[in-house]
Amino acid sequence: MAQSKYFSGRCVTRSRKTLSKAANASSASASASLTADKQVGSVKRHLSVEYEKELVEEKDVYDVPPKERKWEPPRWKEQLNNVFTLRKNWDAPVDFMGCDVISDKTATPQIYRYQVLLSLMLSSQTKDQVTSAAMAKLQKHGCNIESILQTSDKQLGELIYPVGFGKRKVEYIKRTSEILRDKYNGDIPNTVEELCSLPGVGPKMAHLVMKCAWNQVTGIGVDTHVHRISNRLGWTQKPTNQPEKTRVALEAWLPREYWKDINHLLVGFGQQICLPVGPKCGKCLNREICPYAIGKRKDKK
Repeated sequence: MAQSKYFSGRCVTRSRKTLSKAANASSASASASLTADKQVGSVKRHLSVEYEKELVEEKDVYDVPPKERKWEPPRWKEQLNNVFTLRKNWDAPVDFMGCDVISDKTATPQIYRYQVLLSLMLSSQTKDQVTSAAMAKLQKHGCNIESILQTSDKQLGELIYPVGFGKRKVEYIKRTSEILRDKYNGDIPNTVEELCSLPGVGPKMAHLVMKCAWNQVTGIGVDTHVHRISNRLGWTQKPTNQPEKTRVALEAWLPREYWKDINHLLVGFGQQICLPVGPKCGKCLNREICPYAIGKRKDKK
């Protein structure tokens, strides 16, 4: 299987092993299923951000009273395993144009982190291809706090064109750059709370900045792709109408070992298969176990 610079071989391999065991268990007899679930199913995980440690604590879900058991989608492991399979080539736009890829890794750590933040600010309601082109122009111009603050609003707007809501983003970028210069000594904040206090930065961006710029997993970055796919697959206990509500719903049940990569995984899936309009349900391995795909077939009858 081809490796992605986002998904380490260890992460993908171990995740697929876990999911494969769960899928095999579901097809066994009732007694065998119970045994398999105790071995593979719901366990309490405490993993490091770098996936360097294996499970350190297990708790049998059957020891927990039914009313206290945590809700989880009935076939999420099988669904996720299918998404991993569909994403095996890692050739979606996000794989080549993600915020950490288009930021200059040869720059100083401070400038790199600043560019990660800017690329995410530009990416809101903008395709990866457009964001990548805008970052390339900014880097050629000089993409650091001092250079951006010396650039006129008009020129900055021309450099990032045609990103969505360009005028507003110029304002956010300028104000944020001033705050970083004056309050953070030219660096970016290293907490979600402080990042969210910056103009134009919300929880989705903050969690992704923490992962990509600071290598810390603080939560799940939920954009429109993750929001849409989670609702289609039935990964929220009830439908959600906002990405932030979806984030809270996902974090309530999804094992933490998947938090680091779930955004990147689902974004690529949403760019290639589970499209916003005209999703390719016929090509999706989840077509028989996806509530959205099943509902579409029923509507046609």
